[in-house]
Amino acid sequence: MSASAEPAPPAGYGRGAAILAVGIGVTGLVTYAYFSLASHTLSHSSYGGITLLWSAVFIVVSVLYRPVEQLLSRTIADRDARGTTGNEHLRVAATIQLALGALFAVVALALHGPLEHGLFGGSSTLYWVMIAAVLCYAASYFARGFLAGHRRFGLYGLLVFLEALSRVAFAVVAAVGIAEGQSVVALGIAAAPLFSLSVVPWALRRRIRAGAETAVTDATPEQAEFTLAHGVGFAGAVLLIMISEQTFLNGGPLLVKATEGHRGAALAGFAFNVLLIARAPLQLFQAIQTSILPHLTKLTVSGQSDPFRRSVNVTLRAIAAFAGIVALAMLAFGPQIMRLAFGAGGEYGRGGLALVAVGMGLYLSAATLNQAALARGRTRQAAICWVGSAVAFVIVLLLPGFDSRVLQVEIAYLGGAMLLCGLLYGLYVR
Repeated sequence: MSASAEPAPPAGYGRGAAILAVGIGVTGLVTYAYFSLASHTLSHSSYGGITLLWSAVFIVVSVLYRPVEQLLSRTIADRDARGTTGNEHLRVAATIQLALGALFAVVALALHGPLEHGLFGGSSTLYWVMIAAVLCYAASYFARGFLAGHRRFGLYGLLVFLEALSRVAFAVVAAVGIAEGQSVVALGIAAAPLFSLSVVPWALRRRIRAGAETAVTDATPEQAEFTLAHGVGFAGAVLLIMISEQTFLNGGPLLVKATEGHRGAALAGFAFNVLLIARAPLQLFQAIQTSILPHLTKLTVSGQSDPFRRSVNVTLRAIAAFAGIVALAMLAFGPQIMRLAFGAGGEYGRGGLALVAVGMGLYLSAATLNQAALARGRTRQAAICWVGSAVAFVIVLLLPGFDSRVLQVEIAYLGGAMLLCGLLYGLYVR
């Protein structure tokens, strides 16, 4: 195959990332507004409950459903590059997704008491919002994987934007006084995935119908076969990666809540605000993460190693520049920015905020290297890197001797991200 006969891969990747960046960049700002409005509207304790609900929902949906999103994105791109047709990969992915949703429902209902009275402090509303939101996100993440694999990045960006827009509407209602209380703000988390799906059913139907019309092909049995065992193997390894990822992103506030007694909820909300420096860019990074996996998969299938390395290296350099700018901004204006966004509750240290910004850059670099590993089929090796780094992160969080629990979270995040980036870079260069 001649490389000159195909479009320049980096340009296609950049175009997809740019399209997504518009929708997801605005989505990040809208998500930030949701938490800012909630922080100003609710008491510290009630706001802490919202952050715990958010963390619980997105830990569960990311762990359970993003493996299927990644499975669909990589598999669809791989099959398109090979010219393979058929819908068996969609049936396998849907089977896995439905099974995971059912498993969650059974476990959540069995743990009704500990979740409602332990995690959510007796709030039945937060408990039922969590169940409704997690089940609704099963369809949302399936749609994301489908759209990403087919490179329908405009619809993908619109999906996540409408999700954030519908969620912040509930915070606005509470802020202007149309309705009051924690329950109103929390309901936005459950409504968001349902509303977002309004943009994709017609696209899903059109693609499935087109696939059915071309189902009879001359593809070899090896090309056409995609079994449940194949899907479960990939999804299982990515499941471990997602557990580790959510440990990095949400483990800090949850451990603070669990170990700090009566002031745990308020302190967890404060730690959550600090880690938004790392979390908010992840919204924008979804544009890169979503578009780079199908792009790198196609390059792997076609044997284009130079464009593969060029795409990864350009992305890593862009992340390094962005993280450096954010770290300098945190050193100069970090406390003022945090107080403006979340009010005067708590003291934000410049050094700690800069540590989180550097950790964010290392984490985003690791996430890029992870997509390269998935595209090359090194899913199990990548999972080992993630699990080892997450364990180290938790160990630092549990060490005694820190005067500030928030500073401990910041240091643990930086150290864990550094270890993860180093391990995945070692896998990449091999």
